[in-house]
Amino acid sequence: MIVVISVYKVANFPDGGGHFWVYMQYAQGLRRLGCDVYWLEQFRPPDDPAAETRLLSAFFERLRRFGLEGKALLYARDRGPAVGPDAFRFVGGSWSDAERVLRQADLLLNFHYAIDPRLLACARRTALVDIDPGLLQFWIGTGQLSVPAHDCYLTTGETVGTPSARFSDCGLQWHRIRPPVCLDLWPFTYDPHAEAFTTVSSWSTTDWLKVTENGKTVLRENTKRVAFLEFAELPRRTRQPLELALYTDERDAADLTRLTESGWRVRHSTAVAGSPDAYRSYVQRSRGEFSCAKASCMEFQNAWVSDRTLCYLASGKPVVVQHTGPSAFLPNADGMFRFTSLDDAAAALDAINRDYERQCRAARAIAETHFDANRILEHVLNVTLTTDPVAP
Repeated sequence: MIVVISVYKVANFPDGGGHFWVYMQYAQGLRRLGCDVYWLEQFRPPDDPAAETRLLSAFFERLRRFGLEGKALLYARDRGPAVGPDAFRFVGGSWSDAERVLRQADLLLNFHYAIDPRLLACARRTALVDIDPGLLQFWIGTGQLSVPAHDCYLTTGETVGTPSARFSDCGLQWHRIRPPVCLDLWPFTYDPHAEAFTTVSSWSTTDWLKVTENGKTVLRENTKRVAFLEFAELPRRTRQPLELALYTDERDAADLTRLTESGWRVRHSTAVAGSPDAYRSYVQRSRGEFSCAKASCMEFQNAWVSDRTLCYLASGKPVVVQHTGPSAFLPNADGMFRFTSLDDAAAALDAINRDYERQCRAARAIAETHFDANRILEHVLNVTLTTDPVAP
């Protein structure tokens, strides 16, 4: 079976070791099920040819190391007026080469919400994968995003398309899946001497959420910056060392000073998690994860869980993560604690440290029970290849 996965902004973000893993979990899980996997991605060439060469060299080397050499359909969009196949410039290939793969593929699994419809039109079967539950539906519903039609719609959101959702289903039939983690690539790594609870995150973005409060429409900053600053005093409530690996720039200096003065250790994510291997090593050297969620998760109560958190769980690292809404399967004890306040978070860290080995094994068990890529992606294939296509 041939599966093409259409990803978003990996080749252009070489410092995003964790971002790379979001899609590679799917690619490797599908390969383990016997699928022949191709990687489709829009590349945005920098103005400097030397920079482009460096980006492409690093990208193709990473794919090679994960068994995807010769499997990349990397294209750039013509900035001119062309509207046909000539509008695409494929790196190391041609439009006809890419079209041949797409037409032979059994499935195009698409994570690029604004993918060019001409690429979808080449595929026999298409499925959109929503990894921003609630937010994607919000973007569609407010006209911020126009998503081309697909044959099937998948979502990692537990509440999407259900009566408990706080947002529209956009008139689409959503099939709910769980985000996957390849358990063999993230083995149990127990170290009783591991010191810090960590996480890896972006800090500031231009993401804003328009919501209604007391009958008035307001803009809310939808960043990890706002989320973490709300819990800036946590190091003063616990003896557990806490460390943040953040993707920041010079504009964030005042925020970082506030964090360090409050007791956080702060490192730049590119220094400790800037490649897929470095990211995995950083997670596996950690004692566990502490992380907050964006405002959109709190507003939509979507029961969101991060793909990053799954990497910690699979590695046997207990997690303390912000409560993002009622869940039918996410626990709030033993391996995964979902906090709503500073006191909750501090108590969870203490509970984990009182019986650390048992908490580590519980974390791994959560990943094995709920997020095993083999089972999840077998379900994805069954759903996408047997569901009647959505009528145009």
